[in-house]
Amino acid sequence: MGALELGSPRAAGSLARPFPPTTSRLLTVQDVRRRTLAKALQPHKAVMRSAQDLNDASTALGRSLHRHTATLPTTIPRRELEEYFRAQEIISHYPPQYKKAAVIPLLDLGQRQNKGWTSISVMNYVAKLLEMPPMRVYEVATFYTMFNREPIGEHFVQVCTTTPCMLRGAYDILDTVCTELGGIKPGDTTKDGKFTVIEVECQGACSNAPMLVVGDDFYEDLTPETTKKVLQAFSKGEKPKPGPQSGRHTSENSAGLTALASKPYGPGEHCTPEFS
Repeated sequence: MGALELGSPRAAGSLARPFPPTTSRLLTVQDVRRRTLAKALQPHKAVMRSAQDLNDASTALGRSLHRHTATLPTTIPRRELEEYFRAQEIISHYPPQYKKAAVIPLLDLGQRQNKGWTSISVMNYVAKLLEMPPMRVYEVATFYTMFNREPIGEHFVQVCTTTPCMLRGAYDILDTVCTELGGIKPGDTTKDGKFTVIEVECQGACSNAPMLVVGDDFYEDLTPETTKKVLQAFSKGEKPKPGPQSGRHTSENSAGLTALASKPYGPGEHCTPEFS
């Protein structure tokens, strides 16, 4: 069967609510989705938390659209439903009258779905979803440095140069990163679009200085040599193990245990079991 022309008797008869007559335009997947998505999702208002629920919703929505034309797929892409229900799940954490408080996590979600940057389209969509004036969303997105307002590379490298890292050689690490990536400067993206490098303030891993962040992962206790290894792994499509690159575990003292090495004094030894 071919696509149905809007306004044709067969199309009007097959739809619960016929679309207004029009000429020479075919009924596309996008047309049907826009008009039926809200209605088709009515049975699935509750936030879906399990994969089975998500699959059922995808199939149900796909079948609802499929009734209108044989050219439509039987299911809606899983990612579209996952994004929709994830956004609704975030909004559900807040009272209805204060749902605008979800603006930061929704901007973060939108940025992750938009290849790592928050475009004006992302801001406008969040504003519409939360029924907020767009300017209020712009104010949030332009205040927090976590929101990137320009496109970035596949791997977003943030090198900390605040005092603890600086004292431990942060600028050597920054120079190594820029040199290893073809001589770019902080704020630049490599020509192949794989890396963007910026200089940032404290990332909260001072005891493991110097350090850098790639995406959501921390790489700590760096030297120029280990920094090169981390970048080379990403260049090959691999993901190096996050955390200290020196071999130590988390933030343990490199000299070994120097505190709390003896039996505790005081009444603690005679407390109830959970405090002993």
